[in-house]
Amino acid sequence: MHLANYLGYLHQSEQNLAAGFRKVGEGHAAEVDIFHTGNTLAAQCEAHVEKLEPFVKRYGEDRPTEPDRLYHQFFDGTREGGIGLIRDLHDLFLMANACDIAWTMIGQAAQGVGDRELLEVVNSCEGQTATQIKWLETRMKQAAPQALIVAP
Repeated sequence: MHLANYLGYLHQSEQNLAAGFRKVGEGHAAEVDIFHTGNTLAAQCEAHVEKLEPFVKRYGEDRPTEPDRLYHQFFDGTREGGIGLIRDLHDLFLMANACDIAWTMIGQAAQGVGDRELLEVVNSCEGQTATQIKWLETRMKQAAPQALIVAP
């Protein structure tokens, strides 16, 4: 069974997404909503990690390197200014989408093995991840005109 591979992928991806939300929030603390929402969404990702723990114990966990490569490619540090903000949010958007599709794959596996408990966790966390993606998209749209059109 290869479920352990995706559990490991998602487990690490959620940890990295939490770290990314915190880093972007701190790096753009002048944008109060970014700071506070970033910390809120980081805590949500950390709760996802905790909810995955029983299933990691049940099915095992492979540790693929892709989540760490993705994280380190995006987060050497946050960028500055308006364009930096939308680029940092864009990176989080890509990472959140990686989590989202992993939740989908694990949900399909949960249905396949008849694990209702895992499916409940998937449904809950996948919904929160979708909300994170929507917030990131909305916040990028809000910041884009100022960042992309107005001269610095």
